[in-house]
Order: sequence, then C-alpha cells, then structure tokens
Amino acid sequence: MKVAYYPGCSLHATAKEYDQSVKAVSAALGIELKELDDWACCGATAAHSTNFKLSVALPARDLISAEKDALDVMVPCAACFNRFKSTQHHLDHDDELKKEVEKIVGKPYTGSVAIRNPIDIIANDIGLDTLKSRVKKPLKGLKPVAYYGCLLLRPPEVCNFDDYENPVLLDKMMAALGAEPKQWSYKTDCCGGSLSISRAEIVIKMVDKLMTMAREADANCIAVACPLCMANLDFRASAGVRLPVYYFTELVGIALGLQGGRDWLKLHNIDSVSLVSGLGLV
Repeated sequence: MKVAYYPGCSLHATAKEYDQSVKAVSAALGIELKELDDWACCGATAAHSTNFKLSVALPARDLISAEKDALDVMVPCAACFNRFKSTQHHLDHDDELKKEVEKIVGKPYTGSVAIRNPIDIIANDIGLDTLKSRVKKPLKGLKPVAYYGCLLLRPPEVCNFDDYENPVLLDKMMAALGAEPKQWSYKTDCCGGSLSISRAEIVIKMVDKLMTMAREADANCIAVACPLCMANLDFRASAGVRLPVYYFTELVGIALGLQGGRDWLKLHNIDSVSLVSGLGLV
C-alpha cells in the first residue's frame, strides 16, 4: 500500500528515532511512504490555544497537499494526529469555517483523504497475523505496558481511534511480536503533555505515577506512540521508578530483525538498550 507521510516537526528533531523506525518498519512491511510536499508545522501544541483559525489552517494546508496525490496520510505523532483529526472534524461540520480556511490556504479542501496512525495501518491493513509471520526475533521476556496517552483517543468523536476507554490495538501488536503485554488501567491517563516545560513539577508527579503503576502491573518497559509522551516519560521520571520507554515502531523493527535498533535506542535518555540486549534482541 502507498500512503502520504507527514513526519511533523518532532520526528525531524527530538523524535528522529521514531521517524527512522517508522520508515524502516514501513519498508519491511510493504508500506510505501510519500512524504508530503512542502509540509508545514501542524500547530501542535500551542496554536489551538492562541489562534483557532490558524490551528485549523495549518493542518488543512497539509491535508490539501495529501489530497493532491489522492493518498491517505500517515501521521505517526499523536499530537499531530490529533490536530489533523480536529481540523478534519471542524472543516467537515462548519461550512463557513471551511470557506474561510480555503481562502487563507488558497486552495479547496475536499475531505477526501483519511488520517491514519501507523498503529492503525499495521494492525488493520497489514494485519497482526501477517506481522506475526514476519517476526524473526520474538520479543520473549519483554513485558511492556501499552501507553496510548490522550491525543490518539480524545475527543473520541473526533479521533475515532480504537476504544477510547480501553484501547487494545497496541497491546495486540505487542503480543503478535512475542512480547507479554501487561494489563493496566492507566493506558489512557495523561502524562502532563506540554506542561513539561512550564510546570515540570506537575509532570514529574504524573509521570512517576505512571511509572509506579507500570511496575505494579509487573511490566519491565513501556511502549508509546507519541513524541511528547516519550519526552515526558523518558526525561521526567524520578530515578527510583524509571522503566525503559520504547516507541512501538522500535520494538516492531527489533522483532522483524531490522538493522538500526541499537542506534535508535541510544538516543533515549533512560537506558533502553540493556533490557533488549540482555534478552538477545539487539
């Protein structure tokens, strides 16, 4: 399959290991990525709180670019995914806003492309059975909790991603890779989001709670799909409660036997190499 690819700002900077692992996994699974021409920042995380029309126009410009190629757009970053889905929702339900945004952007918006996250594409288009059949290094001994966070799931009527109270796609994916995903009730709790800079003391408490609950669930790591969640969990956790944190695509890539796994993990703050190395996975 072929999709448009929107990396967003984070995947070209602080989350470049996510970008690298998404591209490697996509190539291995037969997903052809066409990066959007001249893409721009989607406005996450501040635009919607400062200028509503700008927060809609920015993702609309990128969606219109995807429509030009008639390709559904893969958006790995959960914050970007949320802004794209919110924009699509507003434009589909507000004709006056749609006209204003089209005037701002200078091109028509048709709403003809779907906004997809790689979790959804791998689980539903490639299929978990196919993924399982491609595994070369089963993640035996890895006991992750799947952490979905807020932005993939809420508001549910906008995001339309899995069950917003008890999502399972990432858990099922980890199981297909040979890991032993642990059940916990904090998979959709907030990590503190962008408060990491302005109110770090709040984020530390929230992250420590998540780490503590993951440990109580008998997990030895956390799988995420959001650069902001990764940044908070990987940088703000107190020393006594830290667990390794992985982008889910890093774990998929390792299980598929792809090159680069160790290099991706070296970019993390919390040591995430020792666990998978000790299990003979990298």
